[in-house]
Amino acid sequence: MNVFDTHAHLLDEQFDADREELLVSLPSAGITHVMEACCDEAGIDRVAALVGRVPYLYGSAGVHPHSADEWRPETADHIRAALRKERMIAIGEIGLDYHYDFSPRDVQRTCFDAQLALAAELGRPVIIHDREAHGDTMDLLRTYRGRLSGVMHCFSASCEIAKECIDLGLFIAFGGALTFKNAVNQWAIASKLPLERLLIETDCPYMTPVPFRGTRNDPTRILLTLKKLSELRGIDEETLAETLYENSFRAFGLER
Repeated sequence: MNVFDTHAHLLDEQFDADREELLVSLPSAGITHVMEACCDEAGIDRVAALVGRVPYLYGSAGVHPHSADEWRPETADHIRAALRKERMIAIGEIGLDYHYDFSPRDVQRTCFDAQLALAAELGRPVIIHDREAHGDTMDLLRTYRGRLSGVMHCFSASCEIAKECIDLGLFIAFGGALTFKNAVNQWAIASKLPLERLLIETDCPYMTPVPFRGTRNDPTRILLTLKKLSELRGIDEETLAETLYENSFRAFGLER
């Protein structure tokens, strides 16, 4: 069984003590590909360096809404340069976060729009973060209709919004939160959406699934999210894993 973790942060300091051991162990655990998501400009070169030495990793380059106030015109050139490197394929993690508001909302929107424009220009997939900002996120995405591909990361909006995102050319990704006991809304959405537009992810070291909540997440725990989605869809895990694996390659415009 092959599994693609479509969103991880293996460069997070929580992995400093055992990162190399974990990376070596993943293929034998069935985690055959991982997308390492970038969060700020300082991380762009670090992601590219990690991806360059680990052949089953892919990477993104982009500025997270938490770091939106770091955006400057030269950042777009930095992203362009990074995406010329091997297996650096997506622009992300980008979007809006109105829960923490670490950057002013108008600055977040400017940064998000600039990176959507860059993705449209380069024909690259995006990895989108949307937390408590569904209205403004969708307004910006609609302006790029016909020019978008990529992933709605850690999806938390409504089924109607999910269907519109699919119509805009995006895939819907679910993580460890799908296993939470109060995830009734996510269960309903994951049960109803077209299977060919779904992905799974960890967002590790965050969003650890049940029964390990409160501990560090890692890509091997994506199997718990796979198990929960298998139960929701009434599909055996191996068949579901193969479908999600194919979906991951399509989401990022990759060939197997």
